[in-house]
Amino acid sequence: MNGTLAARPGLVGPVISLLEREILRFVRQRSRLISSALQPLLFWILLGTGFRASFQVPGAAAGSDYLTWSFPGILVLVILFTAVFSTISIIEDRQAGFLQAVLASPVPRLAIVLGKVFGATALALGEAGLVLLAAPLAGLPLTVSSILLTLLALAGIGLALTGIGFCMAWRMDSTQGFHMVMNLFLLPMWLLSGAFFPLAGTAPWLRLIMELNPLTYGVRAVRLALGAPAAPGDPSLTLSLGITAFFAAATLATAVLLVRTRAGGPGK
Repeated sequence: MNGTLAARPGLVGPVISLLEREILRFVRQRSRLISSALQPLLFWILLGTGFRASFQVPGAAAGSDYLTWSFPGILVLVILFTAVFSTISIIEDRQAGFLQAVLASPVPRLAIVLGKVFGATALALGEAGLVLLAAPLAGLPLTVSSILLTLLALAGIGLALTGIGFCMAWRMDSTQGFHMVMNLFLLPMWLLSGAFFPLAGTAPWLRLIMELNPLTYGVRAVRLALGAPAAPGDPSLTLSLGITAFFAAATLATAVLLVRTRAGGPGK
């Protein structure tokens, strides 16, 4: 792989090489391939079946059950799991010496970020795309426009979450520490995005946190793109997509800055 990177000068070549490496690694690890999509689906079926008889979105049309309302949030959870499993490979690459070899090569630092993040986002989008096919089972008919808009929103979310995962993994030297931070930061971020429960009816302080959470707008964008139930007063699809795009750009810029200032990783 190092020879391949050297044989592809410039920026685009190394990005493609690192992207291909991420995809090949993921495909070869079937446990990751299955668990990234299966666990959120099981989560959706169990919770959706349990709450569907008692759940009602405030202000939404009658008959909107939890299976329908929570499906967009489950798509985002698939993106989250895949992003975590993919970016944790940064720690593994450092321990194996691969990352140090890439840093010592003439490969631009920007290529390292883009290759890892684009590769992880492509994997996350592929996994979420497969789960998206189950939307009709949730009472959400798919059209060409809804599929394209949903994939666009999921791509922005994927870039943002993999960018966060990249920044976390770059500063750590153990997979255990990475999982701990994920459980303390990324999962609560998903729970407080409106994926699990709506903003309407929550305590004022909790609603404020949810509205400040950038992932909230990603979940809303997916929900609006699919035509899922939404509470009155939610931001428009255009605004939600715009905030998601800004979120993704901010995390990518932070990752690039981190690589350039801490090129050797933790303690270097």
